[in-house]
Amino acid sequence: MSAGAHGHRADELCEAGLDLYARALREGRVRQVDADSVPCLINSGLLQPDLEDIRSLLPVAPAVALPRLLREIASDIAHQRNREARLTEVFEPLFALSARHSPYTHGLEVGLLSGFDHINDSIGQAMIEACQEVLTIQPGGKRPLEALTIALPREQEMLSRGCRMRTLYQHTTRYDPAVLAHYESLEGDVEVRTLDEVPERLVILDRTVAFIPANADRTLAVEMRHPPLVTYLATNFDRLWRLATPMYPQAAQQPSLNGITPRQHAIANLLIEGLTDAAIADRLGLNIRTARVHIAKLAATLGSESRAQLGYLIAESGILKQAEQRDRAQREP
Repeated sequence: MSAGAHGHRADELCEAGLDLYARALREGRVRQVDADSVPCLINSGLLQPDLEDIRSLLPVAPAVALPRLLREIASDIAHQRNREARLTEVFEPLFALSARHSPYTHGLEVGLLSGFDHINDSIGQAMIEACQEVLTIQPGGKRPLEALTIALPREQEMLSRGCRMRTLYQHTTRYDPAVLAHYESLEGDVEVRTLDEVPERLVILDRTVAFIPANADRTLAVEMRHPPLVTYLATNFDRLWRLATPMYPQAAQQPSLNGITPRQHAIANLLIEGLTDAAIADRLGLNIRTARVHIAKLAATLGSESRAQLGYLIAESGILKQAEQRDRAQREP
C-alpha cells in the first residue's frame, strides 16, 4: 500500500502502525507482510530488516527511535523558521513599495505599513497635511523621553498652523514629569485627559485618516482612509474623551470615596474580575510592584486578611456601586 493510500504522510505514525510496533516489541519481530499496510513504520525507522530472516522486521528500541524522530522534527522546525526569515526579508522592501505606489487593498482605503521608520514617516506626512486636529490615544503609562523629543517639533508645527490636539493617556501618566514638561513646552490648543484603561494606540488626523497597530510589537500598522472606519474610531475616541479626567492644561483632582482612591477603585473592579496582579498592572499601565502596593493599601482599608476575603469585602462594601453613581453624576449636565 502506498503512503497516499495509507491516508497520511509516510513519516507520520497512525494507530495501526503503533499497534504493530507495540506487537513487534512484545514478540521481538513481525513479518514483513504485516508491515506492508503501514509504511509509516519503515519510513519512521521504527522497524528495520532482520538480516537473518528477510521475511521479518525487527523493532528499534523506543529509547533509540524517539530521540532520532525528535531531531528530525527539530530540523524541520529550524528549516521552516529559516524560510520564514527569508520570506520576511524578501517582503520587507515590498511593503514599502506597495505603500508608496498602491497603499490600499481590494478597493478599500486601508493599507499596511511595515517598520518603525515607515510608520513614523507616514504619520508625520499625515500630520503635515492635517489642517484641523489630531486625536491620539497613548496607552502604557509613561512615555519614553526619546519619543517625546521626536514628537515635539511635529506637534508644535501643527499647533502653529491652527490645529488642535486632544490626547488620551492612562492615569499613571499624570505622574510622569517628562510628559507634563512636554505639554508645557507646546503653544496652542492642547488638551490632555486620562482614564484607568485605554485601548491600543490610535492616531486620527482631521477625522479623515487613522493609524492603529497591526501587531503586538508595533512594527506593523494599519493606515485607514476609509470614511466609515475612521468615523467609527473618532466616535469611540469622543466617547472616551467625555469619560476621561482632565490632566492638561488644568488638572482635575480625582477625589477619594470613603478613603478609597480612584486607583484603588479601578483595581477593585479588576480584582472582582479575577485578574492576577500582573494582569491588573498591565491593564492599568503600572509596574507589578506598584500594583501590589495599591492592592495592599486597598486590603488594609477594607480590613482584609486574604485575597479571597478582599474580593468578598469589595462586593459587600458597595464601593464600586458608589463610585459608579458618583461618576455618572459628574458626567450629567
